[in-house]
Amino acid sequence: MTNGDTGRGRATAGNEPPRSGGYYHLMKAVIHRDLVIWLRYPVNAATGILMALIFFGLIFYGGRLVAGQAIDDTIEGLIVGYFLWTLAQGAYFGITNDVQAEAGWGTLERHFMTPFGFGPVILAKSIAVVLRTFLTSAVVLAAMLVMTGRSLELPLVTVVVVAALAVASAFGLGLAMGGLSVLYKRINNVANLLQFAFIGLISAPVFEIPWTRILPLVQGSALLQVVMRDGDRLWELDPLALAILVGTAGFYLGAGYLAFVLATRRARRLGVLGDY
Repeated sequence: MTNGDTGRGRATAGNEPPRSGGYYHLMKAVIHRDLVIWLRYPVNAATGILMALIFFGLIFYGGRLVAGQAIDDTIEGLIVGYFLWTLAQGAYFGITNDVQAEAGWGTLERHFMTPFGFGPVILAKSIAVVLRTFLTSAVVLAAMLVMTGRSLELPLVTVVVVAALAVASAFGLGLAMGGLSVLYKRINNVANLLQFAFIGLISAPVFEIPWTRILPLVQGSALLQVVMRDGDRLWELDPLALAILVGTAGFYLGAGYLAFVLATRRARRLGVLGDY
């Protein structure tokens, strides 16, 4: 190779654009895409929030007519429970619907061909769904406080940490359902059944039946009640209760991700990953 050739090779290398394909750029692009898709359908987005508030209004005002003082005495617990339910609903259906939509669009296969690998892409999409869910649920929470005229203690960092750990178990279930939707395509009726189970899990009698703490959402609901009603900080919570919350969050999230990976792997083996 001559000096001229070497010079041209260096010039060509020097003219190459800088690499910008890191995990930060992946996360940024996925979060931006998720928000853009959500905001491009403002009627659907606003209707989702409005329906959540109408449902809460029916529970609150209807309960006042039927139970009177009893509903007023438990309104803080109702607000916290409903807030967690909207979070769980958003995280669960967010990833399930997203996977079903990608399968319908025919873009799910592309995640396997990215330089990042399938796992990091799904993780980025999961974080984007959770962030959007927190934003919409925060709007619902603020509206509920205005409707009821009540106030809650909101140590922001503690609420976010406890709520995120609580929602992680519901998110794991959403990943499992997302994997089943890739394999079996239409499972909407099965997926919808769990949203009613969330109500029972959030209102489970933890103190009367201690073993229920290991179920999804149960321990997170109990700790979130303490944090938002009494204003306890993270370091003031019972270490054992916090350890159970972390353990259940990690278990259900890990189990859901494993189920998703196994289901998508089987779909690839059967050649139905791109079918819809």
